[in-house]
Amino acid sequence: MTSATSSQTRIDVRFAKCKAEGRAALVTFLMCGDPDIVTSLEIIKALPKAGADVIEIGMPFTDPMADGPSIQAAGLRALRSGTTLHKTLAMVADFRKFDPDTPVVLMGYYNPIYIYGVDTFLEDAKAAGVDGLIVVDLPPEEDSELCIPALKAGLNFIRLATPTTDDKRLPAVLANTSGFVYYVSITGITGAAIPDYSKVGSAVARIKGHTVLPVAVGFGVKNAQTAAAIAAHADGVVVGTALVDALKGSLDENNRATGDTVLAVASLVADIASGVRSARK
Repeated sequence: MTSATSSQTRIDVRFAKCKAEGRAALVTFLMCGDPDIVTSLEIIKALPKAGADVIEIGMPFTDPMADGPSIQAAGLRALRSGTTLHKTLAMVADFRKFDPDTPVVLMGYYNPIYIYGVDTFLEDAKAAGVDGLIVVDLPPEEDSELCIPALKAGLNFIRLATPTTDDKRLPAVLANTSGFVYYVSITGITGAAIPDYSKVGSAVARIKGHTVLPVAVGFGVKNAQTAAAIAAHADGVVVGTALVDALKGSLDENNRATGDTVLAVASLVADIASGVRSARK
C-alpha cells in the first residue's frame, strides 16, 4: 500500500484514537442539504456528541447509480432544496467553525467534481476542512483523474471493497487508498439487504492481508445490535441508510423539517454508538 499524503490526517488520528480505546470507530453518512441546508448543518453538528467518530457527507447528484431508494430520495430532496457542491463545501466550512477535530469525508460521484474543476475542487475542499473523499464511480484505473491529485493535496482517498473484490483485484483497489478501506459487506445497492455477519470477520482479515489501513464495514447497520455484530470484527462501522430513513420519518407531508428532525437522527446515532462501544475486541 502506498500513500501520497505526507502527514497524518484527522481520519488517521481518529482511527488511531479508537484503536487505543479498544473499539471500532462509528462512521455516519447523511446527504448534504437533506431536507435543507440549515437543518442539514444542525444534524451534522449534533453527530459528534451523539457518538459519531467520522462523518461522511453525501454530495447530491442526479444519477446516483450505486445508491438505494432511501439515499436516492435524500439526494433528490437535497437537490430540490437548492444544494450544490459549492454549498456542500460551505456547509463543511461552517461545521469546522464548530468542530475542528471530527473527520469529514465527502462521498459521491465524479461528475459534479469534474464540472466544478478538479484542481479548484481539491483546493476548496481542503480549505473548507474536508479530510477525505469517496468517489464510487472512479475505478483504480482512473487514479490520475482525481485520486492522485487528491492525495497530493493532502486528502485521503478512500476506496470501496466488496465481497466480489478477490485477492487478485485487491492490490489494485488498495494501491493509492488512504485513511481507511470501506468494505461493503453485501453486493448491490445501498440499503438493499442484510449482510451475513458471520462472514464479516473473515472478509476483514482477508483485506488486512493486503493493507495496514483500518477496515470499516458498512451496509445493513440499523441499530445497536447490528452495529455491535460488525464492531466485533472491524475497525469501523458505517451507517447510512438507517439514518436517512430516520430523517425521512421525521419530516412533514411536504418533506420539510420538523422539530423532531435533528433529534430523530441524533438519537439513532447514539443508540448505534452504544452498540459499537459495547463490542470490545
